[in-house]
Amino acid sequence: MFSKQEASQLREEFWTVFGQYMKPISSSEGEKVNWLNYKTGEKDVFFKMDADNRKATVAIEIAHSDTGIQELYFQQFEQLKSMFENTAGNDWTWSLHARDESGRIVSRIFSQLDGVSVFNKADWPALISFFKPKIIALDDFWNAARYAFESLH
Repeated sequence: MFSKQEASQLREEFWTVFGQYMKPISSSEGEKVNWLNYKTGEKDVFFKMDADNRKATVAIEIAHSDTGIQELYFQQFEQLKSMFENTAGNDWTWSLHARDESGRIVSRIFSQLDGVSVFNKADWPALISFFKPKIIALDDFWNAARYAFESLH
């Protein structure tokens, strides 16, 4: 068991290592990108990566405070589902109006890897091997699909 400080340091160390690993990789448009803080250009659409002591998750999160608008975004993603799956695979869970860790209602499209821990350095290669292709696939998808979302704001 780790203290809060040790856990925080390990988590920070992992994300630093992952960020350095991803730094030389350009976006699908050939541009420099901050993979850890990916900018979608849509105010309420986020790409999130997270890892804890049991699992790792990559997600598209729609966090608009108006659940009706949130649903419009989600429906737009659903209309692009075949393109999404062709780019990112079909091992994603689609969840409309779920509660996030802070209790807000969000909609998510996510992929999860169970049985890994960010606190176990032996799991870091598996975490990197999970995160890297998923976030690159989301970037590929988003660069082709983002224009379909412009009319929603």
